[in-house]
Amino acid sequence: MAKRPAARSNAQLRAQSRVQSRVESRAAELLVELKRRGSKSFRDAMGPRFGIFAKHAYGVPIAKIQALAQEIGRDHKLAAALWKTGLYEARLLAAFIDEPGKVSPAQMDRWAKDFDNWGLVDTVCFKLFDQTPHAFGRVDKWAQAEAEFVKRAAFALLASLALHTKNNDGEIAKRLALIEKAATDERNFVKKGVSWALRAIGGKRPKLAAKAHALAAKLAASDDAAKRWIGKDAMRDFTRKA
Repeated sequence: MAKRPAARSNAQLRAQSRVQSRVESRAAELLVELKRRGSKSFRDAMGPRFGIFAKHAYGVPIAKIQALAQEIGRDHKLAAALWKTGLYEARLLAAFIDEPGKVSPAQMDRWAKDFDNWGLVDTVCFKLFDQTPHAFGRVDKWAQAEAEFVKRAAFALLASLALHTKNNDGEIAKRLALIEKAATDERNFVKKGVSWALRAIGGKRPKLAAKAHALAAKLAASDDAAKRWIGKDAMRDFTRKA
């Protein structure tokens, strides 16, 4: 009969508790630092200027968040603690410092449920999620989502994969069908995410350029307004770059 794993000792539990306490303390210190680096004027401009409407934000420019992330380095547990705070800038900081190899599909799904603006979606996908081995699986799952920002995340992640990864043209080509299917979604942030994915594939993947350009032309000729907008947006980008 196989032995049951031994329960964690009281000493192990106390050690784990001390580690978690230090992590939470460090997260609290970073919230203070983020507040110091923020400004009311920038926070008030986030919506009107950038279309970023965050429920809880200090108004910290992304360059200052990146600089702070460089000071911290990679830290998976600290990233989780920062994310739990709900602060917009703390969640951006979490994306910069998390360790891709320790990110699980469950974590990706949890974070995706919290997405409430395009700035958070794009930063997390562009700076963290595309580096995980679970990225294509999340593209497939989130492309079927009803929530606007989760569905955008599918295509922001696909765009990031097209821009940042190598030797996976076959996997990316399979997702062109997801782009065509989602192109009927008229919601602003989904529509722009779908366009970004198509433009990234057509502009950065030479072996897939012909397929991406053909899909853009097909969408541009559609009677569906959302499809037509996405197709024309992609074609303009391809023409400009050519």
